[in-house]
Amino acid sequence: MELDSVMLSRILTASTLMFHAIFATVGVGIPIFIMIAEFLGIKRKDADLLVLARRWARGYTITVAVGVVTGTAIGLQLSLLWPSFMQLAGQVIALPLFMETFAFFFEAIFLGIYLYTWDRFSNRWYHWLLTIPVVIGSTLSAFFITSVNAFMNNPQGFDLVDGETVNIQPLAAMFNPATWPKVFHVVMSSYMTAAFILAAIAALAILRKKGSDYHKKALRIAMVAGLVFASGTALAGDLSAKYLAEYQPEKLAAAEWHFETETNADLIVFGTINEEGEVSNALRIPGMLSFLSGNSFDTEVIGLNEFPEEEQPPLWIHYAFDIMVGIGMFSLLISGIFIVLMLFKRFNEWNKPLLWSIVASGPLAMIAIECGWVLAEVGRQPWILRGFMTVEEGATTSGDVGIALIMFILLYIVLAIFTVTVLTKMFKNRPPEAEVEKRYPNGWVE
Repeated sequence: MELDSVMLSRILTASTLMFHAIFATVGVGIPIFIMIAEFLGIKRKDADLLVLARRWARGYTITVAVGVVTGTAIGLQLSLLWPSFMQLAGQVIALPLFMETFAFFFEAIFLGIYLYTWDRFSNRWYHWLLTIPVVIGSTLSAFFITSVNAFMNNPQGFDLVDGETVNIQPLAAMFNPATWPKVFHVVMSSYMTAAFILAAIAALAILRKKGSDYHKKALRIAMVAGLVFASGTALAGDLSAKYLAEYQPEKLAAAEWHFETETNADLIVFGTINEEGEVSNALRIPGMLSFLSGNSFDTEVIGLNEFPEEEQPPLWIHYAFDIMVGIGMFSLLISGIFIVLMLFKRFNEWNKPLLWSIVASGPLAMIAIECGWVLAEVGRQPWILRGFMTVEEGATTSGDVGIALIMFILLYIVLAIFTVTVLTKMFKNRPPEAEVEKRYPNGWVE
């Protein structure tokens, strides 16, 4: 593999996106849990849940701060590393890029008000209402930036005449066919990932014998939400498969190692593939790929051999797809088991094997997010703007990308250490029980 400016630009952009995805996912998902915890705390007059909302919000602000830095890095790299792409598409996608910034400021303003007005209202519901614009802002931020990615997969809303972008229709570009399935998938998977990260933290506290009613309440909220959002993510995956079958059949074919156009196409799970394209050790589900593509076993699924070899995505994206789906199914199973045990009181939902599975589900959910983005981006190869511009055509020719790569990697290492250090110090010596006793000595809310 030659480390020319194109490859270095790809590595730098990929590392930035994968690091940013951690904070972007948390940034979209956590606000809804702050909203739920405070709502239940006020409704039930439960001091534990009010402190839970406070602590989740406190940790959330750190991830938002780091997300701003990594998000700025992405904007900078778009201009520096992909100048030809921005020259072609920058005018077309300017609207969602601007609106994403607006959505973030909208969220940040109300988050600041929310943080500094605890216990300032005689009617606690007024404070809870401030969570609504925070949730709306974070979700809109995800919508606008995902619509940019959707445009790269399904570009429309402009004409290309002699290399010039003309007849620009910003709304048509933003609301392209890829937008809704992608946005739904991103939002649901962000909510799901946040649920399992919070559940993993609570489960670990319980396993360490430091758990209390506070942690058990946190775990129950996270696991109920995890089941709901894992189900939503599975539905989003189904819609995404149908979109790919219609609009990006080469990505679906590469991800599923489907080479010949046929009906009643099998879904290939796991397995390995050799240089001759022969699949072995795979689990084949008869007709399921056709069913996922069009709700019928008679649906014709286009094979990868229909496309020129130079326009075929790399076949290794199948592994990213397997990991993503496998973790999603695991999360759905674990949350379902926990809810069943919770509802039937004669069972113990606090048993160690289940709790350790929940602890594992947190980092696994984040791995699934990363695999999902790898599938989305690498599955579009060789295009940076599908059908219009390849990655090689869009990349910079500067010889200084290697220096930039080293500098940004050092930045991400510093940010990672900063995030872990601050979050650890923020909560390590401040047990929630002490905070509940300090803020609500009567054990309930007036």
